[in-house]
Amino acid sequence: MTDVPGGDASTARRRAVPAAKPSRVRMSATQRREQLISIARQIFAERGFDATSIEEVAARAKVSKPVVYEHFGGKEGLYAVVVDREVRSLLDRITTALTAGHPRELLEQAALTLLTYIEEETSGFRVLVRESPLMSATGNFSSVMNDVAHQVEHILGAEFSSRGYDPKLAELYSQALVGMVALTGRWWLEVRKPRKETVAAHLVNLAWNGLSHLEAKPGLITVRKRG
Repeated sequence: MTDVPGGDASTARRRAVPAAKPSRVRMSATQRREQLISIARQIFAERGFDATSIEEVAARAKVSKPVVYEHFGGKEGLYAVVVDREVRSLLDRITTALTAGHPRELLEQAALTLLTYIEEETSGFRVLVRESPLMSATGNFSSVMNDVAHQVEHILGAEFSSRGYDPKLAELYSQALVGMVALTGRWWLEVRKPRKETVAAHLVNLAWNGLSHLEAKPGLITVRKRG
């Protein structure tokens, strides 16, 4: 005897019953905030502030736009949180690394720490070095490097005094040294070679050997010739 569709109860029971969809685990407000920050960090790194939209952040997080606005008030607020976290993260790393007593070791630690941050937190570094109209004097890569330079300035000031150089010039030299490392780091972000230890060694080689043979009162050869 042939079963007739819908003919009896046993046939109905044999029909495939769709499996129930697992219910989605609802995130807490803190978890959702962290998820949005992480997603926004990646998009800001890829596209910059102007090309990033709240719509895309919400879409990647699988939430509605009002959820993002509820947590951050808008794109500007979200961006400010991402940048602030990266600033604190990088500065904490460098501050923690500056532990050795010898100035050359301090230069090595600072250079290697910055390159390690670039290697491990590439998205965060890209967010920091991108320019944005929202950047304030205390919320960008330059401000982080200025903070590091101020720490280096104190180290150089003591070193200059012990060698008979003008300690007032320590600020100038600290900005030059930190700027050299920072710009090299931006270049290395894209090329990733040679390995970071080699890059750090060459940076310190240039900086330290230059510092160890400083002239007390340097002058420009071209100016001397004109005179």
